[in-house]
Amino acid sequence: MAWIYLFFGALFEIGWAIGLKLSEGFTDPLFSTLTIIFIFISFLFFTKALRDIDIGTGYAIFTGIGAAGTTLIGMIFLGDGGGAGKVFFIGLLIAGIIGLKMSETTSEKVQQEG
Repeated sequence: MAWIYLFFGALFEIGWAIGLKLSEGFTDPLFSTLTIIFIFISFLFFTKALRDIDIGTGYAIFTGIGAAGTTLIGMIFLGDGGGAGKVFFIGLLIAGIIGLKMSETTSEKVQQEG
């Protein structure tokens, strides 16, 4: 369940990061409010996940998913610059996230099961 919390926290992190851009410096009331709500929800899920996941692994995965997702959404929907190099390194980041998940230690697995 902790990994599900971590994933949802990261999705809301993407939401608040995009919200920061769309709020136009917190001058747009709708996007400003949504951004603050998403920040709260993101960290709520993240703190729940950290009950069972090591902080280093959890934080790296949380921010990695957030960074990759925010970059992709920025490139696809918000007109941010992209290119083959950027896509390559996002793929590398995602590979690192998968590697961290796959290399969880026995103590982490015991914590999850218990």
